[in-house]
Amino acid sequence: MRLSELKDAGRHPDLPLNISLADAAGSAELQLLSLLRVLPGQRYVGAGIWRGKPVLAKLLVGSSAARHFQRELDGARLLAAQGLTTPLLLADGLREGEGGWLLFEFLENAQSLADAWAEVEALPPLADEQQQVLGEALAAVAHMHAKGLWQEDLHLDNLLRHNGSLYLIDGAGIKAETLGKPLSRPLVLQNLGVLFAQLPKRLEPFIEELLVHYLLANGEHALPLEALQKQIDKVRNWRLKDYLEKAGRECTLFSVERSLSGLRSIRRSELAAMLPVLEQADTLIDQGHLYKTGGAASVARIDVDGRPLVLKRYNIKNTAHWFKRFWRPSRAWHSWIEGHRLEFLGIATPRPLAVLEQRVMGLRSRAYLVTEYANGPDLIESFAPYIDSGEVPEAQLQALQALLQQLINARISHGDMKGHNLFWQDGQWSLIDLDAMCQHATQLSFAPAFARDRARLLRNWPSSSALHQQLDQLLPRLSA
Repeated sequence: MRLSELKDAGRHPDLPLNISLADAAGSAELQLLSLLRVLPGQRYVGAGIWRGKPVLAKLLVGSSAARHFQRELDGARLLAAQGLTTPLLLADGLREGEGGWLLFEFLENAQSLADAWAEVEALPPLADEQQQVLGEALAAVAHMHAKGLWQEDLHLDNLLRHNGSLYLIDGAGIKAETLGKPLSRPLVLQNLGVLFAQLPKRLEPFIEELLVHYLLANGEHALPLEALQKQIDKVRNWRLKDYLEKAGRECTLFSVERSLSGLRSIRRSELAAMLPVLEQADTLIDQGHLYKTGGAASVARIDVDGRPLVLKRYNIKNTAHWFKRFWRPSRAWHSWIEGHRLEFLGIATPRPLAVLEQRVMGLRSRAYLVTEYANGPDLIESFAPYIDSGEVPEAQLQALQALLQQLINARISHGDMKGHNLFWQDGQWSLIDLDAMCQHATQLSFAPAFARDRARLLRNWPSSSALHQQLDQLLPRLSA
């Protein structure tokens, strides 16, 4: 295969692939064995064999190939020239009309710090194992900054553990200020903001402690926490907006199809499992365990290859109802986006897996939402034994306080905080039924909405009960 033919190979080309490449030593074939990342028609990154050696291949095709190739090449050379630990560039080339390619030494059995972090993320905040991973990352970033470099797309996937060393990869995002001289403080704060914004918000109280790892490797600047926090908030808000946009367009994370007959979005990792569910959604609801049927919505627990899921159908009750709904995003789509918002912010909710809006000539009709199943007891069931005593288990009380505080911090109102919409699962309260959820732009609009949520939560029990009175005292309120 010629390199240029990759442009039309789609997201899942048949492997292995033999691709003809040429360098100063002459022509040879790259045998591409696996793909690690694909941007269809533009970029293919994978493992292969080149002249008998295992390599990591970056293949760039399409109209922007030359520009992307040069960025990758410049970044790889900058890292190597400054003596930073980075994979050796074995060969590269660019041909007009064909594309560009860079072949790096393959780091066998390397582990990204993103994978290392995933193994310890669920531990209590700043456990020793977490500090080990983040300390490695911050020290590597500090060494890069000390050389006058920074990485625009800084994240833990771009740091690889291999044979006791930490490698910096992905030259496309490498930028230089003044080579060999420490990066200026504004750029340091900006770049650290990118890194910290990707960590769970519950780690923010420990940022000062984590910064010690950075300062031990690069103590050129004092790093004021207030200025760093502003950068973190700025980046986190941008990342949230970007992520929610991805949930509605074709990309690496989501498979999205739009047409006059419908809109469908599925987590790409769930594509094979969810396509049959959406194709036979009505039948599955009829055969499933119904929680609610008729009216504006039908909700059922269904079983897909032994996996319990929740399938919700948003009905059109009559013509008048259709006139109210066809011109705006469906409640299924709203819940899809808000579920991803909660997930991004670290607020527990059953993971949204797929959404489908049926349309007639572009006008919305029925809609469907598939989520994971919350298998724990709901708030009403959990607190029923404590109505008279008010002595709720400490773990459940603290988790409820933490949930409300998370909603306050993010300025999110739920819109229907009845007890059947909160489930106890994995040591935390998980929110369901996100149809009316809203993230408010201002405290002025959030304050009354949160007050209504809090009041609705307390109305799950008689106002004269010990439980109601105890929770009213202990649950967070908005400060004046």
